[in-house]
Amino acid sequence: MGRKLRGPTDAKGNGMAGNAASPGENLKINGDRLWDSIHELAKIGPGVAGGSNRQTLTDEDAEGRALFQKWCEDAGMTMGVDKMGTMFMTRPGTDPDALPVYVGSHLDTQPTGGRYDGVLGVLGALECVRTMNDLGIKTKHPIVVTNWANEEGARFSPPMLASGVFAGVNTLEYAYNRTDLEGMTYGDELERIGWVGEEEVGARKMHAYFELHIEQGPILEAEGKDIGVVTHCQGLWWLEFTLTGKEAHTGSTPMSMRVNAGLAMARILEMVQSVAMENQPNAVGGVGQMKFSPNSRNVLPGKVVFTVDIRSPDQAKLDGMRAKIEKQAAEICEELGVGCSVEPVGHFDPVTFAPELVERVRAAAERLGYSQMNLISGAGHDACWAAKVAPATMVMCPCVDGLSHNEAEDITKEWASTSTDVLMHAVLETAEIVE
Repeated sequence: MGRKLRGPTDAKGNGMAGNAASPGENLKINGDRLWDSIHELAKIGPGVAGGSNRQTLTDEDAEGRALFQKWCEDAGMTMGVDKMGTMFMTRPGTDPDALPVYVGSHLDTQPTGGRYDGVLGVLGALECVRTMNDLGIKTKHPIVVTNWANEEGARFSPPMLASGVFAGVNTLEYAYNRTDLEGMTYGDELERIGWVGEEEVGARKMHAYFELHIEQGPILEAEGKDIGVVTHCQGLWWLEFTLTGKEAHTGSTPMSMRVNAGLAMARILEMVQSVAMENQPNAVGGVGQMKFSPNSRNVLPGKVVFTVDIRSPDQAKLDGMRAKIEKQAAEICEELGVGCSVEPVGHFDPVTFAPELVERVRAAAERLGYSQMNLISGAGHDACWAAKVAPATMVMCPCVDGLSHNEAEDITKEWASTSTDVLMHAVLETAEIVE
């Protein structure tokens, strides 16, 4: 699936030094242009502390999409948009019958998100195309730079919603009926910002899919490695618990007569921690979102809603953790007289990425002289759903202190450039350079 990239040679086939405008071992992207594009986009939907707030289907999302569209069209690409609002920007190949190589990530952010989560993958893919244009490189397979809609799931749960519909995991009707905290639906908001496309979701066929992303963890930086070669992605369950107690005055209700949903929640949180620790290594569990009702200082909560997030690359561990957490939560609530219901609101099984693409990423890093190591992604990505319909893999770069989903999220210009170099080499080998 594509020829190897070689350095430039002279008439006798001997290697030549220097920067030649031909695809080879010294082929690199324009790091300054990539860096400038990332920070130009960050001006749209700025956060309050240097990050980004460009949540999906907001006016800021629409403005960011329009800028991305302009950049892609300036680079000679044509746009397609599906009914979920995902943007597909195509650079044609020389073979009209060859399936495209898709490269992308997402432009939507958390409410207090960083500048690089998702954005690096989309604009890195655009930079690959810009560099190919600069050097006059043609490929047999078309290359499609992709901006998946609603990857974060911050406004409309679950995350990776559009890629999930693309992969047939969710229906379009299910997605359109997702609501935010204000009761607005995904379908109505997509129409409001003017980004409902005409393409049927999932109608496109892929030759392969690549996604560049910041690690969102501390391993690469701690190990001093330039590139994460992503072999697997953890499976995930999001379990939304609704605990029902009895609202009562915190000062005048005897301890023995309370039906305390907050106490039940606290015990469940401690139990989740224990279950995750029992399943080490390669398992995590915790709670990042909860809501008390009525949420008053001197009223015991009548209802508590929170989401347990458990993950593992091991299917048996993941399923066992879910079963144990649900069983023990029911026992805790029964002991306290608290009602308990559980609804899965997010899930995907562990993913093994395509070995041939994984090795292509590794070979690209080694050819370029960048240090690399295997990684298992701890976060979910659109690549997880893309892997259900095509060979897929990911490239990761370090991020400072492993911090993400935070306005203080940071990477270096060098990390952005080296990881995009690797992405471009792997994509070119897969898309097959035409001499």
